[in-house]
Order: sequence, then C-alpha cells, then structure tokens
Amino acid sequence: MCDTIVATPPVTVDGAVWFGKNSDREPGEAQIVEHLPAKSNRSATLECTHIKVPQVSHSFEVVLSRPFWMWGAEMGANEHGVAIGNEAVFTRIPVEQSGLTGMDLLRLALERATTAREAVAEITSLIEKHGQGGWCGYRHKRFRYHNSFIVADHTQAWVLETAGPFWAALRVNGVHTISNALSIDKEFDLISDDAYPFARSRGWCKSANDFSFARSFGDRFYQALAGGAERSTCTSNRLRGAKRKLSREDFFGALRDHDGHTPQAGWRMRMPCAHSSWWPTRQAGQTTGSMVSRLQRAGSMHWLTGTSSPCLSVFKPVRLGGGLISTGAEPGAGYDGESLFWRHERLHRVVLGDYEKRKAAFDDARLALEMKCLSLTSDDAGEFQSCWEEHRGSIPDWLAEVDKRANSFNRFSLFHRYWKKQDELDRAESLWH
Repeated sequence: MCDTIVATPPVTVDGAVWFGKNSDREPGEAQIVEHLPAKSNRSATLECTHIKVPQVSHSFEVVLSRPFWMWGAEMGANEHGVAIGNEAVFTRIPVEQSGLTGMDLLRLALERATTAREAVAEITSLIEKHGQGGWCGYRHKRFRYHNSFIVADHTQAWVLETAGPFWAALRVNGVHTISNALSIDKEFDLISDDAYPFARSRGWCKSANDFSFARSFGDRFYQALAGGAERSTCTSNRLRGAKRKLSREDFFGALRDHDGHTPQAGWRMRMPCAHSSWWPTRQAGQTTGSMVSRLQRAGSMHWLTGTSSPCLSVFKPVRLGGGLISTGAEPGAGYDGESLFWRHERLHRVVLGDYEKRKAAFDDARLALEMKCLSLTSDDAGEFQSCWEEHRGSIPDWLAEVDKRANSFNRFSLFHRYWKKQDELDRAESLWH
C-alpha cells in the first residue's frame, strides 16, 4: 500500500514539477536506497524479480528505493529527471502467477526512458510483451496485485493505471494524488486498444459514453479494505488546501500526515504516514521508505529517508549527474545494528509505545539535522553523503533520549502483542518490554 503525489506548474512556487511517494509494505521488509551509475550492458537478457527480459545496450543512472529482496523498485528517478512511483491496485482481472512486478516495470522504465511520456510507453510496451504478475509480498507470498503509477519529468506528469493487460493514462494538470485504487474515470488521454471492448463484452459498461476505466476494472471490495480513496483524499486535500503555491515543505508535510489519527488507530489504512498494526488490513501497511523530488531540466534534486516512518525520520539529499552517494550498510532480512534502516526501525518501534511523548524527546534534534541537510546547495556528493552518515550516527543518541522518558504502557493490548511478534520475526531484542 502506498501514496504517490505530484504537482505541476502553475501551482508550484518555483515553476518546477514536484513529486513524492510513501512506500508502504510489511514492517520488517527493509528498504534499500541505491544510487547506481549509468552503464553499458553486454548481456542479452536481464534477470528481474521473477522473469528475464531482453536487456538494452545502455542503462541510465538511477536512484532507487527498493525492498531488499526485489530487483525492482518502489520509487526512484533517473539522470534525465524522470521520477516514478507505483501503487498496488486491485482489479477484476486475475493476477498472473508470473510476470513483471510493478516494481520491475518502474525500474526498467527509469533505466531506459528519457522523458515521462517515454516511460509511459516503455511500461505499457513491457506489459504487452511480458505481462505483469508474480508474488509481491515479503512474508505474505500469495500477495499479488496490478499496478498504477505516477510518472513525471520537468515538463509533465502522467497517471498510468493498469488491470492485467489493460491500461489507461491521464496527463496531470496541477495537483494529482493516487493510492491503492483505480482512479481514472471517463476522462483519459491514452488507453489500450482493447480496454473498452473487453469491458463492454463483460457487461461492465453499456456504451462508450458509459465507460469508466476505474469503475469497469476496479475491485471495489479490496479497494475499500485498502483505504486507498481515503488516503488519496487526504493527500489531495492537504495539497489543494494550501493557501499558497506548493513547495518542498508541502510535499514533506503531505507524506508525514497522520490526518489526526494516532499510529494504532483504525482497522484500515487512513493516513499517508502509515504504521503497521494487528488488523489484517494493516499488516502490510507500514511506510518503509519516502521520497520527494524537484524535477527540472538540469540538476533535479531528490530527498529520501531510507527508513520507515517519515514522521520520525530525516529527508536527505541525492543529486544525479555527479558523484555517487553511498547510503551505508545494506539492510536485509532481520535486525542488524549497522544499517540506517534497522537502526531507525528500532527507534520507531520504541516510539510507538508512547508516540507523542517519545517523539518529543528527539524531535528538535531531528528537525535541526533535516534543516542542515536541506540547506546544502553544493554539488559536492561528499556533503550530501555526510547527511546520510550523520543521520545514522545520531540515532543511538536519539534512542537514549527516548529511553529517559519511557513510560509504562498496556502490555496486554493487541497493538503491543503485534509489535512484540514483529520483533521475534525480525530476530530483534524485544523493544516492547
């Protein structure tokens, strides 16, 4: 489950296209931020998450945020200023047992496309040739879904939604947000040739005038369980309700929004900044990575957390076209004491015991570090990398401050039992004691 947001001129303060995404997955599913160089490829084929596809002769430089076990990525950008985020969507079309995942499609498009429009064409061509499918869950191996995307560059942005081999695309004007539900209705700019004939043959619409891509292909039951419409409304209202033109801070704020709820509240995901809980509808719903991008003709900037819970984390810079950024030790399956992801996840799980009070213990220091990182204007990759290193190095101190203020909590609640179980699964010393 995820939320992806975009804004195009004239609603942005600086005339740039702004993009953002929260990647929501299982709580122990560590996410890696990778900055990879452009490269020439000699192999004829490329191994993706579940299948092989023909390789191209040249792959572009990319920054990716991906689940550690996948080849594909949840979000990312390339050297040409193209940024993409994907969403799981639930449709009436059965998901194939094997194929390209939405994350594979995203990474392939970033490695091969120079514009947003080219990326849309790349994704739809790959779906036509190879199909989409295969399991997409970490521990929940039977979890499969189709995908939607926001695809943007410095001149334009597109929403692309799919249902098996069928798809529709809408060019964005101003603010647009998507979540885990098909949203393209009767208005679209591009559509697969057989989408309408197939929908009419199934009785999902009566005529061309009656045809809605979302209504025809969407699975309303699963979309309701995922809470996609509510979260998309939340991010949309946050951005559209601003009394000024939109800036980086508005995008950070939208991705950190709890919509007035506590982390443990509710039986389904209702807030963009998601924290997993014991309800079956929320167990695959934790924000495990976040990204915001300012897209321009040259020198696009990207800020990523490399951690869960953006409300407790720091957005740190990456710029493509200069030196490569190392984000430190790669996280994997289960807790480690070195990687940024797992150091932060330990802090996150402690804070959940008494969210407001424990967050306050280190919030000033966290915000000060973020402001320092955001103020960097140099193209020196070393300065950018220092932000990643300083964030990782600060977490033990922040955790010590939280420990000083730790109060007792209800050890018998279902929320407590759920997180204690997650610690066991991730081979971590229990943080809920």
